[in-house]
Amino acid sequence: MLLLASNPIGDALNSSEYIFPILECFHITGFALSIGTIAIVDLRLLGLGMRNQTPAQLATDVAPWTLAGLGVMLISGPMIFLSDAAMYMRNPSFQFKIACLLVAIIYNYTIHRKVAMSNGSSSGLSKLVGAVSLLLWVGVVAGGLFIAFY
Repeated sequence: MLLLASNPIGDALNSSEYIFPILECFHITGFALSIGTIAIVDLRLLGLGMRNQTPAQLATDVAPWTLAGLGVMLISGPMIFLSDAAMYMRNPSFQFKIACLLVAIIYNYTIHRKVAMSNGSSSGLSKLVGAVSLLLWVGVVAGGLFIAFY
């Protein structure tokens, strides 16, 4: 942990008034892009929108945007973490966020993808998969929002 306490990225973030908030804006934009595009597919799996396209078509159409958002988020997030690694490591909200994030990413690229590509948009399984996905991503966002309160 001592190695993470003092590092060039964290030092740069902590020594400037503007770098950290700008990086956070990128992080939130990445989240909005990735979670927003995943939510579009989830809502289709739930039968709540975009009925002119199959879940497979939607998943294929938004995949580059989802990946771009995840890329931005997965680059900016560790940089933010390095600004105060010790605080983040002992923060229960951060731990919850990371746990949800890991499960959500694995879920998205395994079960969620398989069900979306099967086009079973009206089945109970599709609805369950969409609901679980939404809950996982809401958990990621909620965990991130509550980091500041610990």
